[in-house]
Amino acid sequence: MSRFQSFPCLPRIKTMYSQFSEKEKAIADYILEDPQKIIHSTINQVADDLFVADATVFRFCKRIGFNGFQSMKIALASEIVAPIKNIHEEIQEGDSVKIIAEKVFKANIQTLEETLHTFSDSKMEDAIKLILEANVVGFYGSGGSGVIAMDAHHKFMRTGIQSMAYTDSHFQIMSAAQLTEQDVVVLISHSGSNKDIMDVLQIAKKNGAKSIGITNLAKSPLSQKVDIPLYTLSQETDYRSEALSSRIAQLSIIDSLYVNVMARRDKFGQESLQKMREAISLKKI
Repeated sequence: MSRFQSFPCLPRIKTMYSQFSEKEKAIADYILEDPQKIIHSTINQVADDLFVADATVFRFCKRIGFNGFQSMKIALASEIVAPIKNIHEEIQEGDSVKIIAEKVFKANIQTLEETLHTFSDSKMEDAIKLILEANVVGFYGSGGSGVIAMDAHHKFMRTGIQSMAYTDSHFQIMSAAQLTEQDVVVLISHSGSNKDIMDVLQIAKKNGAKSIGITNLAKSPLSQKVDIPLYTLSQETDYRSEALSSRIAQLSIIDSLYVNVMARRDKFGQESLQKMREAISLKKI
């Protein structure tokens, strides 16, 4: 838990949500729904509201990296009273072109740093193994996430592993219907509740295909139902939606998967990459 020590309380809870027990999820929901209430409550009040023991609340605080309830309250209060807006600050009327650009760049940097804090070595390792063992890897996303899916397909074509990407909902479910238990789907959805993507997952699972999800919300239907969830973390401002910001992190997760897969495939990956480069060279003058 050491890498979480400087990480804000609420993002910690969101990131770890899928790992919690039912009682821990109840405590997490209680905090996420009204963090202001927590900083004015005692551990006994929280326990009574949730019909759990004081020790259960205390263990939850320890689970997410705090020494106890009081230290979690202090951290939570600092987030609420003085949230991290030095990076995700609002665009002000009269801001120069340079100032706006700086705010955008810093927001992207912050998103990457926050996502890196949530990085799970074991989940990434499991995702890499699934891809390496797959006959076909399908990337699926809608809207902005569809662009990420196409970028992933563009990269993974270089690995020598057969890949595909679809952003049209009809093509998505048609291709998913052809998947087998030897295949893997990578589903990209910021909200984790996009109906088209959930339809793909349902069809893929019916055919025995393994699934990897890239999403911002640990409580989402996608993160709860895929075999391996990978998380991004991003903040939101009036001018910059968290979905817009998270695409930077989504791309970085895809890049991490790609580079790891290429490293594991060693000479086979290099041979495939060289063939691709030779083919692309025909397009150059």
